[in-house]
Amino acid sequence: MKELLITGSAGLIGSQAVEFFIERDFRVIGIDNNMRAYFFGEEASIVENKKRLEKKFKDKYVHKSIDIRNKENVEEIFKKYHFDLILHAAAQPSHDWAAREPFTDFEINANGTLNMLENFRHYCPHAVFIFTSTNKVYGDIPNALPLKELESRWELSSEHPFYHGITERMSVDHSMHSLFGASKVAADILVQEYGKYFGLKTACFRGGCLTGPLHKGAELHGFLAYLIKRISLNKPYTIYGYKGKQVRDNIHSFDLVNAFWHFYKNPRHGEVYNMGGSRHSHISMKEAVEYCERALKKKAKIIYSEQARKGDHIWYISSVEKFRSHYPDWNFTYNIYKIMDEICAQKY
Repeated sequence: MKELLITGSAGLIGSQAVEFFIERDFRVIGIDNNMRAYFFGEEASIVENKKRLEKKFKDKYVHKSIDIRNKENVEEIFKKYHFDLILHAAAQPSHDWAAREPFTDFEINANGTLNMLENFRHYCPHAVFIFTSTNKVYGDIPNALPLKELESRWELSSEHPFYHGITERMSVDHSMHSLFGASKVAADILVQEYGKYFGLKTACFRGGCLTGPLHKGAELHGFLAYLIKRISLNKPYTIYGYKGKQVRDNIHSFDLVNAFWHFYKNPRHGEVYNMGGSRHSHISMKEAVEYCERALKKKAKIIYSEQARKGDHIWYISSVEKFRSHYPDWNFTYNIYKIMDEICAQKY
């Protein structure tokens, strides 16, 4: 049985990966110390998800409640097991929260990633290392695109090279990233460098909005899940800036983890992929509110703030064409409406 290490194993992507890879005969060692509750409060806690995974998979899933910043504890795990794959999904994921505790944000996102990479290099260099990066590495450069304001969204001309999605050729320089974006840039570059400098099998997946019913959405992180939760509970939801017409592509956690699987089967060195819903699965905030109102048969209580969040994107759609060219057998199984219907079906 192959062995897989997942950080953030009880979060959205981590828990989806636990199920996906155990079904493919992996034994999973999961690291998650529930920092999400520290970042966003008890409503974002992953404890229930942890218990569900342990109960469902028993000895096929081993949970370790340790901090990825702790060198000794992480090294003990690498010494004990022989990993074929490392999926590094643990992170501090919020723009706004990073500004509250910059040291905590950087130590988790950058130093924690370095800790994982060094142990990977020393103890299982034959393995594959996959990192969940973010489109925030591009900072606010996408906001300089020539966007047009339409009735329900901001949009890019169909003649623009990025109409079908922003590619990996966009620069990560000359922009404002937010402190979160900066710490993720540092981690992203480290993962690339360990692939190229040391010749290891690594990849950065620069995600757009990652979502699904397992997402513990909170105000500062998890747009769709939190929006649907607030409407379901008849509670207000605040939209920051851009008249609520900002556009996001959304990828279901299953489709992202399936992309990881394809990379694992045929890995490369120091690779980078933009990975989101692309034109296949995208929506504006305003359009999402209207769809959820119909699906839930409830009127949303929306508060519009003119103040946009620093470094936030007005319009972001990922191009997945580079990944498709490398892994043509991969495809989406969810679009935006199937994603929202699945989340709306949950009981709060």
